[in-house]
Amino acid sequence: MRRTVDLSLLRALVAVAETGGMTSAARALNLTQAAVSQQIRRLEETFDTQLFCRDSRRPVLTPCGERLVAYAQRMLAMNDEVWGMMTSPDFQGEVRLGIPHDIITPFIPPILRSFNQHWPRVRVTLVCQSSNNLLRMLEENEIDLTLTTERTAGEQGELLLPDQLVWAGAKDGEAHKRRPLPVTFGDARCSFRPPTIEALGKAGLDWHLTCETGDFAPYCATLAADLAVAPMLTLTVPNNLQVLGAAEGLPPLPTFYINLRLPKSGVTDIAQEMARFIRSGFAKPYQAAAAA
Repeated sequence: MRRTVDLSLLRALVAVAETGGMTSAARALNLTQAAVSQQIRRLEETFDTQLFCRDSRRPVLTPCGERLVAYAQRMLAMNDEVWGMMTSPDFQGEVRLGIPHDIITPFIPPILRSFNQHWPRVRVTLVCQSSNNLLRMLEENEIDLTLTTERTAGEQGELLLPDQLVWAGAKDGEAHKRRPLPVTFGDARCSFRPPTIEALGKAGLDWHLTCETGDFAPYCATLAADLAVAPMLTLTVPNNLQVLGAAEGLPPLPTFYINLRLPKSGVTDIAQEMARFIRSGFAKPYQAAAAA
């Protein structure tokens, strides 16, 4: 007898795997922690197998759990695509999408290309600012939806991808050896700035600001020229730069999360459709990052 997998159980599994905890998964799914735990137990009972190690303080996937997460991502993406295809109207008009500068190149082009192929009569306007500025613009209805890079995983939005904040600098460069340490930051509201300064303080490293810019091109240019080092998400480090770390005398930086944010009210149908394409587009990068 054929049986059908409950997609809500798979969503709980993927949320726990992505966020690293039952509590954070519950926030992302707008459920209680007890409800998420119960869904995981039901999924384990469905397949009569253990999906998470029981002797770990944080949820750690078993080999069976890792395999199931990969399939679950594909099933959920296909489900969302089918749902959107069957329920979406014939869109036209404009959607204003907010994106932090640094995550445009690694993630956005294929998403926009696919969206344009499906909805050629929709004009997509990109607004590139720091995450904090984009959140303000979303609150003031200046944009329709936005991606953000934040310290919390989907607390008031939807988690798309976790990524490690790292130091980046010129290949075979010398900037990391200089004292005070030359550092490039985004604008004054850059979300990477406070935790980076905190990490430098805890490590007792004196530093000075070399460049402050909200544009990713000059940000990277100062690093390629070996004028400074800077914090970046691992998946956004360009090929002409290298990741630096403890071996170069630099302190560890925290994990950040790429979140999808929609307005608390008044979400347009076009924004919902763009959000669907964004979710699908981020599924593959997450799988690649998890396997790395």
